[in-house]
Amino acid sequence: MENVVYAGMLGPGQITLIVIAVLLLFGGKKIPELMKGMGKGIKGFKDEMNGSGEETKENTKE
Repeated sequence: MENVVYAGMLGPGQITLIVIAVLLLFGGKKIPELMKGMGKGIKGFKDEMNGSGEETKENTKE
């Protein structure tokens, strides 16, 4: 039987190790603050993407 390597596929063991590493690096109290900051950043990025799309539509109408 051949061994097949799936690039980019994370198994349960790898995910567990990543979660443990993040907990050790940042601590349990810091993680909610980091997630909140990431959420605001993603929301801001989406708002800018939607806003710039509207601006180009308005500029082409003129």
